[in-house]
Amino acid sequence: MKIKKRVLCPARLRRIPGQFSWIDQRLVRDRYLQRCDHAALALYLVLVTVADVEGLSYYSNATLERMLNLEPGQLLSARHQLCQAGLVIYQPPLYQVLSLELPVEGGGVAEPAPRTGQGLPVGEILRRILGGAA
Repeated sequence: MKIKKRVLCPARLRRIPGQFSWIDQRLVRDRYLQRCDHAALALYLVLVTVADVEGLSYYSNATLERMLNLEPGQLLSARHQLCQAGLVIYQPPLYQVLSLELPVEGGGVAEPAPRTGQGLPVGEILRRILGGAA
């Protein structure tokens, strides 16, 4: 039996807000949610909510810990999980929420490279994406 969808509350129909923030369905479809614990997912929700159109934000550790009711070690672990999952990059004090796909030459999409646990400077990541020397 197929369920027929209908809007339940037309007055509260969701629209893209004037500021830029959204959550990509691939978080579920590509199993990103299974790669992170609840604290990491809460941090990700805050970061996608407050990010500008380029995915950037710069909340302090103290503010994020207070906002999410986390201990310092929990915030560090949450941030590490998001970086390892390829969801964000962090260079103090700046966070960038990342696209869930990596562009490659010819307009296609590449699978994420295996994680090494080593961070890279944003400039190096951009050089690699844009085809510069690794």
